Amino acid sequence: MNLFEFMNASGGLIWAFLGSAIAVGFAGWGSVIGVGNTGVAAAGVVTEDPGKFGKTLLLQALPGTQGIYGLLIGFLIWQKIGVFGGLVEINLQQGFLLFLASLPIGLVGFVSAIYQGRAAAAGCAIVAKRPEELAKGMVFAAMVETYAVLALLASFLMLNGITL
Repeated sequence: MNLFEFMNASGGLIWAFLGSAIAVGFAGWGSVIGVGNTGVAAAGVVTEDPGKFGKTLLLQALPGTQGIYGLLIGFLIWQKIGVFGGLVEINLQQGFLLFLASLPIGLVGFVSAIYQGRAAAAGCAIVAKRPEELAKGMVFAAMVETYAVLALLASFLMLNGITL
């Protein structure tokens, strides 16, 4: 089988799996960076006052949601192509559309998780000086989340518009 025949036979599934890998991998990667950066800031706060652990942990959890959103879109792609019950045949166009549907959450999830981590780390600085102002720090970080939710919605709606 030459490359052209292989791509005609399997290209749709290759594009679909590549899309799911982008959704899961990039959104998860951004969450790793965001949660890690916030964890560094939180550790500094807790070093000075161990009683602030719970408040800083709340801030650290926020950038992790993009990884969950990416996993959700990846799971929906896997479900659509039959990973859990036998792969379905999809053509190159359908696979490429699934790939394109993964891009909003993969790319926006990656970037927003990193910046949400920065905002959450700044929230840790608020907690260090004024622990009663935790809610303000959470709101600053949650504002970045808005765009991850919009990307999740875009990916979800595109996926629902693709018929196999």
